Parts: sequence; C-alpha cells; structure tokens
Amino acid sequence: MDKVLIAMAVHDTEENKRSELTEKVLNELHFQHIFYDHEFWIIDNNSCQATKDIIKEYAADGFVNVITNEENIGTAEAINLAWKNRKPGQHCIKMDNDVIIDNYDWVKDMVEAIEREPKIGIVGLKRKDCWEEPNHALPDWRSELIMLPHFAGQRWIIVEKCHHIIGTCQMYSSALLDKIGYLCQPNLYGYDDVLASHRSTVAGMWNVFLPHIEIEHIDKGETEYQTWKEKHSAEVTQQVIKMTHEYYHGTRPIYYNPFQ
Repeated sequence: MDKVLIAMAVHDTEENKRSELTEKVLNELHFQHIFYDHEFWIIDNNSCQATKDIIKEYAADGFVNVITNEENIGTAEAINLAWKNRKPGQHCIKMDNDVIIDNYDWVKDMVEAIEREPKIGIVGLKRKDCWEEPNHALPDWRSELIMLPHFAGQRWIIVEKCHHIIGTCQMYSSALLDKIGYLCQPNLYGYDDVLASHRSTVAGMWNVFLPHIEIEHIDKGETEYQTWKEKHSAEVTQQVIKMTHEYYHGTRPIYYNPFQ
C-alpha cells in the first residue's frame, strides 16, 4: 500500500486545555506505527508552549512533518498547507487531535474501501454520537448499507453511504481531490466537512462511513472552547446553506484552490 498523507491541525491553548488530548492521540498513532507507514503532517495554529514542546519532540525524532503558523488560520486552510504536498494519486486524511481509533489497520481499511469501489470520494470513521442510520425517520440522516465488490477469497466489506461524513477522521480519495482541490470553510471552524461532502456528491462520488471501526471522541467539551466552536459555526450557517445551493445549481465551482 502506498503511503497516505495524513494531516492534523492543532490549536491548543492554555484555556481550551487540549494539549493533553494532542499528546494522547500522537502517542496512540505512534503505537500503531502510523508515523512509519504513512506521511504525517502536524499544522500548528499558534498553540501554547506545552503543545509546541510535544510537537517538537516528535519532530526531533523525524516522525512527523511540522508546519507552524503564527496565528490560528482555521482548520481548512491549515490542512490545505499540508495537502499542498500531495503526490499524484495519493489519498489524503484529515483528522482531529481528539480522536482515538481502536483499530490497528484503520488506514489500510479506508484505502481498501476506495480500491474496492472507486466511486467512493470520502470515507470516514463514525463517531458514536452520529445520527445516521438506515432506519432514520428523516431523509437527511437516513443512510444505506452497501456491500462492496469482492473477489473470491477477499473479506466482505460493508460501508454506510451517507449525505454527510463528520470530519473527525476522513480520507479523501485522490480521484475526488483531483475534482474538488482543497478544503474550504467560511470561518475558522466548522462546516469544511459538510461542504466537502456536498462537493463530493456533486462530483458524482459517494460519501461513506466504515462503521465497523470504533473511534473514541476524547474531548468532553467541558471548556469554553466548545462554546466558542458552536458560536463560531452558528455565525456562518446561512452562508453555508447558500454555498451548498450554489454547488448544486452550478453557480459555484466545486473545485477550490487557495494557492492559485
């Protein structure tokens, strides 16, 4: 399997108290050999000294590539800085710094899903607080279970096709990235995953979860940072709705490249 480019944007402050989460996630990824098997990037959006020291330790060992910003430029634009280094045909992962993945082969499984079904644009790992299910009463949250193509002797893989893949940990196929370019969001936080899912749909590709892989969202949301994120996202909700309509009506291009 070719190396996947994995990018993690980090904005830890003394107030949001996320340094401990970042360290825990990086330690788990190190245990899973992710840094050896893949190309890992940390984009530091002006984090506190505690997190800078954690990142510095991993960078000194040559495990990760680091991009340091002097201010918080937002999740999407931070991830984009790493994705600029994507090679032709390379899949990319955007993951948060507050998720523990309870599966040693999670990257391999995501890649295999795309290889089995090239229509898949985004494959995500499903948090336990997601609403999507096949029997949901509302169409927007109703999903479809699909068994991927397989040859005799291969294991069976079932994916959950959804309208929106929450952005905690998402793999973007190289084919989709060729069509949509980079992530975009109208503010510093939120909706990059929503907009990417819609852009993927307009591009004629699928958005799926791999529900058999369990993940733990370890941010309990007990600091003022959670309130800030919710407020920040709410401020641009109507703008996101407008952008989504424009994608489907063809008045806004799904391809986005902030570096051109």
